Amino acid sequence: MRRLIKFSTLSMILLFPTLAHGQTLTGPQKNAVRSAKSYLSFQGFSREGLIEQLSSDYGEGYEVKDATIAADSLSINWDDQAVRVAKSYLSFQGFSCRGLIQQLSSDAGEKFTESQAKHGAQKAGAC
Repeated sequence: MRRLIKFSTLSMILLFPTLAHGQTLTGPQKNAVRSAKSYLSFQGFSREGLIEQLSSDYGEGYEVKDATIAADSLSINWDDQAVRVAKSYLSFQGFSCRGLIQQLSSDAGEKFTESQAKHGAQKAGAC
């Protein structure tokens, strides 16, 4: 006897990612999503940092447009990512509140927004 499998909305989203306006992702964009999920499974990233990692010649080499669409298609709480990265920094080095915020928000650092960096530093216990 054949059983029908009912997919939840969440499983459909995970299996078939789509853009906000309902357009299905292209092959390269789906691959970029897979890469993004892989990176996020072991390390925290800012939105800009993730896009850079996905599009860099030293990272995955995706087109910036595809990397951006991939990052934006995932439900990522960037504040939580900032906390994750801040805790990681504090696990191996001491930082002042201001110094950690600067590291998290710097273009040479993690590229979080100022607000995300403040949130991360505060929640990680640096402030």
